[in-house]
Amino acid sequence: MPSIESGALSPPPSPLILSQDELKKIAAYKAVESVQSGMVLGLGTGSTAKHAVDRIAELLHQGKLKNIIGIPTSKKTHQQAVSLGIPLSDLDSHPVVDLAIDGADEVDSNLNLVKGRGGSLLREKMIESACKKFIVIVDESKLVAHVGASGAMPVEVVPFCWKFTQNRLQSLFDYAGCVAKLRFNNGGEDGEIFVTDNRNYIVDLFFKKDVGDLKTASDAILRLAGVVEHGMFLDMATTVIVAGELGITIKNK
Repeated sequence: MPSIESGALSPPPSPLILSQDELKKIAAYKAVESVQSGMVLGLGTGSTAKHAVDRIAELLHQGKLKNIIGIPTSKKTHQQAVSLGIPLSDLDSHPVVDLAIDGADEVDSNLNLVKGRGGSLLREKMIESACKKFIVIVDESKLVAHVGASGAMPVEVVPFCWKFTQNRLQSLFDYAGCVAKLRFNNGGEDGEIFVTDNRNYIVDLFFKKDVGDLKTASDAILRLAGVVEHGMFLDMATTVIVAGELGITIKNK
């Protein structure tokens, strides 16, 4: 079971309620305290990870960090890092990553994650599975009783016969009341199909019940031809930093 530390970094006393974005920033800044000069860093994607990338660039420009190499988990993060002057590379040149910092859509009590509601799950999983340490930064709204409790569990699929793959995914989890939906750019079904950085589609799985054993579910999804990757990140996070109104909670694997 994960160990827990509390109060490592608390927001100043204030009658004001912190916004979700302010909580994300607190968690991100705390995570960046683990970054050291000379590291190869996995740079996460999403609104929370963006704060971490901004902070890393700030410390580089101040001279407090040196010789950092970033490996971005999406085209969007690549563009952000380039605009901030962070030196970049890839897994081909740096197959071992010292540390990755990224957000998550869900975190359960065993530090299993759901990621990919932003669409970058494949590159995130490739980079974060190559890390010596993976710090996840979230606000307390992302804590769930079980995977899939708060919304979509994304699955990246090849465009060829995507509907066939979608139907097989839904049938796979009939016992959990699964509804599988192809993702569109506008969130509806009358716009353009959402396309990942890898030119694939995403089928979002919505569960009415707990899917049960996550490793069994993971293996079943990956055995389906047409599936590229899914958004369950199991046994990957080494530390989760949770920002809440009462301060920071640090959960270590």
